[in-house]
Amino acid sequence: MTSGRTVVRSAPGKLFVAGEYAVVEPGTPAILVAVDREITVLVSGSGEADVVISSDLGARAVCWQWQDGRLDVHGEEDSQGARVALAHVVSAIETVAGLLAERGLPVPPLSISVSSRLHENGRKFGLGSSGAVTVATVDAVASFCDLELSLDSRFRLAMIAGARIDPKGSGGDLAASTWGGWIAYQAPDRDFVLGLALREGIEEALRAPWPGFAVRRLPPPAGLSLEVGWTGNPASTTSLVSSLHRRTWRGTASHRAFVETSNDFVRASITALEAGDGPGLLHQLRRARQELARLDEEVGLGIFTTELTALCEAAEGVGGAAKPSGAGGGDCGIALLDTGAPHDISHVRQRWAAAGVLPLHVRPTTEGIEE
Repeated sequence: MTSGRTVVRSAPGKLFVAGEYAVVEPGTPAILVAVDREITVLVSGSGEADVVISSDLGARAVCWQWQDGRLDVHGEEDSQGARVALAHVVSAIETVAGLLAERGLPVPPLSISVSSRLHENGRKFGLGSSGAVTVATVDAVASFCDLELSLDSRFRLAMIAGARIDPKGSGGDLAASTWGGWIAYQAPDRDFVLGLALREGIEEALRAPWPGFAVRRLPPPAGLSLEVGWTGNPASTTSLVSSLHRRTWRGTASHRAFVETSNDFVRASITALEAGDGPGLLHQLRRARQELARLDEEVGLGIFTTELTALCEAAEGVGGAAKPSGAGGGDCGIALLDTGAPHDISHVRQRWAAAGVLPLHVRPTTEGIEE
């Protein structure tokens, strides 16, 4: 570890294609795609404090000091406000530091700078910024500390870091940011993961099988263009998923039917992608929209906003398929449209703009974090 060295790592944002909400159940599949906007983390040596974190989303750098394996704000700063604002960065650093400690290695002074292309004027697009910054921070800090880790181990460190903040989160965003491209993903049992790391240590959690967890790359859709629209209204995935968990709906027959139906159309979508069956994929994506609408009507989460409904109707009006991406309630919607019909794509974009939906210039990317 050289104090004069600088390590820069980037992780892409993501979009959910199918399987939202159901994916929080361990072993239930979802499809995600990484996009060509990213968060970049720069790590160098620090001379001011144990850890200094700055972000282009914050007003100034915050100094931190180690206290019993945790980072505490140094000095007169608003410690609670800083911890909330930088929660994912801090948890990622603490998790890598925990692995270093288990290996008998010191944590060097760190200066960490975060820059985001998943925001605009401080507003998030709903492209998985929390997951991307967790993955990029884990990768950058581990590399700066000369830890040689596989992609799987880096994902697992990011999963532990994320679950320490929100154990309800599926980790799908972390997987997309790690592997890049189109992926099929099944979430691990996060309670098991956290318990294993606590009892046996992080090293063992990197090696042991995780119940429910699976990830593999998928081919992109044949003959279909992924179009993305932003509603202009940021939404909180954590808040929406937590709201669903608090309701008596979870564990009911309706909940089981939702998970079963989601499992069916996601697996059928995976089959369609692997077979190059564009029409079959469109059919399954329409099923996914219908099931989210049924959930929204039954539970009243507010998944579908006026803008997201207009986004879907415009795409289906030209024979495409569309749905909210992620938890809904704002943020982004996606559409799959015929690449051979550019006039239809242009028409959909115009209808989106008229409905207050901003077409985002993002594309799928095969880039994840560095191998």
